[in-house]
Amino acid sequence: MVAREYGMATLELLAAETAPERAQREGRRALIVPREHGAWGLLLVPLATGAAIGLRNGTRVFPLLLLLIVALALFWLRAPLESWIGTSPMRAQTREERKLVGSVILGLAVISLVTLTGLFWGGRNHDLWFLGAIAGGAFVAQAVLKRAGYRLRMLAEMVGTIGLSASAPAAYYVVTGKLNATAWTLWLANLIFAGDQIHYVQLRLHTARIEGLRAKLAHGWKFAIGQAALTLALTVACVGGLMPPLASLAFAPLLFRGWFYFIQRPAPLLVRRLGWSELAQACAFCMLFIAAFSAR
Repeated sequence: MVAREYGMATLELLAAETAPERAQREGRRALIVPREHGAWGLLLVPLATGAAIGLRNGTRVFPLLLLLIVALALFWLRAPLESWIGTSPMRAQTREERKLVGSVILGLAVISLVTLTGLFWGGRNHDLWFLGAIAGGAFVAQAVLKRAGYRLRMLAEMVGTIGLSASAPAAYYVVTGKLNATAWTLWLANLIFAGDQIHYVQLRLHTARIEGLRAKLAHGWKFAIGQAALTLALTVACVGGLMPPLASLAFAPLLFRGWFYFIQRPAPLLVRRLGWSELAQACAFCMLFIAAFSAR
């Protein structure tokens, strides 16, 4: 009995001794790894839709791989760069932290430069400059809006989504060599989907304790108008031939969960469950949207 208690005490002591080291390791990780986990989906889902639909009409796989690498590297680069220059809540302060962040920035910058050189070698994929300029401008605008205060946080996320969803037309373009109406439709569809997701998540976070249809409508009327506008935009796009009618089904789960929010029974908000639910929504949208274009 005494030995068991001694063993447990020893384990507790070891755990207490390693806790600072664990906290330090996690702190360093936060300096170099993007903390906006949902943004990975906002980047990769458009890229996947653009690539899959583009491969129906094109065969340029190697440029697509280069685009994937540079997109991930540039997205990852933002976290350590903000830590380095001090615009992030997590800042590199000690000499060791600045050395770590600096080495990560250098490595990601080299990867980005090499892959960009491969993409543009011989004057190829020159229209990516145009898409990159729009995406870069969106990220600069997002940074400005973030510094303006918490009240503009959702708008900042919306603006940043313009840059992330640009991966859809970029992927389509490098595969097919065309920056046509389909490419712009892919960008718009992914942008609308991501915007609705951001608005829904913010609505749930700010109305977690609100009950009743009337109270929810009073606080979420902007979201309800957005849902109606989304339905109208999808109808116009399908009737006008911008995208196949079946593609509207990709938005059906999104619209259903948005309208259902106003009538669902009160329940505690589980943020992690909400995050996984939105990830499932994104995966469903991606697969259904690709399937709709494949059946065209």
